[in-house]
Amino acid sequence: VQLVESGGGLGQAGGSLRLSCVVSGRTFSNYAMGWFRQAPGKEREFVCAITWSGYSTDYADSVKGRFTISRDNGKNTVYLQMNSLKPEDTAVYYCAAKATFSRRLATTGSEYDYWGQGTQVTVSS
Repeated sequence: VQLVESGGGLGQAGGSLRLSCVVSGRTFSNYAMGWFRQAPGKEREFVCAITWSGYSTDYADSVKGRFTISRDNGKNTVYLQMNSLKPEDTAVYYCAAKATFSRRLATTGSEYDYWGQGTQVTVSS
């Protein structure tokens, strides 16, 4: 399974960016998907996740109400819409895939099976 993120770059505080992650190699709809991020000098942290069906989502408190995760199983793609950006959102963002049909969303990195290479998001104040 290969995951390729795109859409990162430089954003302004209060602005928006949308990340995409295209999955190839296996049936995309067999996987729950998550987004994580890692800022310089910090541990990787959970951002959000979505079930294989897209019916359920979960968000870290730090992004709740600002970020939205969605997926298009026909395009093998998961998205992260980031609004009201803050400088503290600056990080490398990773998408991850977990082979499961469970309705319980995984929020720790060790639960995921596959990872993308990451895309840098930098938010200026």
